[in-house]
Amino acid sequence: MTLPILGLRRGSWLIGGLLLIAAAVAPFLMSAYDLNLLGRFLALSLTALGLVILWGEGGILSLGQGVFFGLGGYAIAMHLKLAALSGGDTMPDFMMWSGLTQLPGWWSLFANPLVAIAGVVVIPAAFGAAFSWLVFRRRIGGVYFALITQALALAFATLLISQQAYTGGFNGLTDYKTLFGVDLNSAGATRGLYWITLLLVALAFVGARLLLASRYGKILRATRDGANRVRFLGFDPAPYKVLAFTIAAALAGVSGALFTLHAGNVSPALVGVAPSIEMVIWVAVGGRTSLAGAIAGALLVNFAKDRISTVLPAFWLYGLGALFIIVVTVAPKGLAGMVEAFRNRPPRPPKPAAAPAPDLAAEPVRSPAP
Repeated sequence: MTLPILGLRRGSWLIGGLLLIAAAVAPFLMSAYDLNLLGRFLALSLTALGLVILWGEGGILSLGQGVFFGLGGYAIAMHLKLAALSGGDTMPDFMMWSGLTQLPGWWSLFANPLVAIAGVVVIPAAFGAAFSWLVFRRRIGGVYFALITQALALAFATLLISQQAYTGGFNGLTDYKTLFGVDLNSAGATRGLYWITLLLVALAFVGARLLLASRYGKILRATRDGANRVRFLGFDPAPYKVLAFTIAAALAGVSGALFTLHAGNVSPALVGVAPSIEMVIWVAVGGRTSLAGAIAGALLVNFAKDRISTVLPAFWLYGLGALFIIVVTVAPKGLAGMVEAFRNRPPRPPKPAAAPAPDLAAEPVRSPAP
């Protein structure tokens, strides 16, 4: 049986509710280190949810989501750096080391925490909308679009490294401790930030479900399966693709900001080509058309990365590449597809009943023939 609007089976609701309750009580059951990791990886799952909308439902493969992840992370980190200034300092230390004499005007905007939090969503969404409109109005898609977004990620990481006086260069933005006057390193703040992350992931999941179940979601899937047919029916695919890209960019921005708060730093190493490809792998492993699978893929791949890279640092990249190849060739629908196939497997036919053994006592006794 399915529930209206979201189209989920009653059993799926029950399992999801139990998982949500288990995640909510996790801070009381896990160590501080593992809780911090879980918070980081839940934050990353927001990027994965955006990729399901963009890639799984819209058929638009983006290899540059690290750009929007970084925009959100740097937006909140700039405020945190300014809030951490003490004494008579008027600018972060790396600016003084680079020879700047005063704080840049665009940096001063982020001194207001509300402006910084709004920038976490608005800046990635606005940049994503402008970029995607320029690309999709020219009907660029497929592998060409993927290559353009990959080049965008490379250019963004290079820009961050080269502009050390304004971005902190290769080291990025680090060494900040408070948000709204709350010590981010305290146990209470760690738990509160984890619950906020969990709440935002749950809201993003439900919102994405509602969006994909709406008329917009149907048209978006139609543009994926046959853009020319959609045009012949009187719809322009470009605005639907632009909206999908904008939503994915906004989710990536929120993801980057939450990850920055959990990790305590943001740097170009988190926004380049390699991280952007990893984001696609999370979704491929979990199932690119499944929102729940995307969350599971982000958690499983990143926990595996943490455990394996700790024991065998040189092996992880080979293992990640092998995992992607296996998923693409053996299970193209990811973990969600395997679960769905298991759930919909045909019932086994009943075994035929064995023939009863003859009752020798009931057989008539016949005399031998003469």
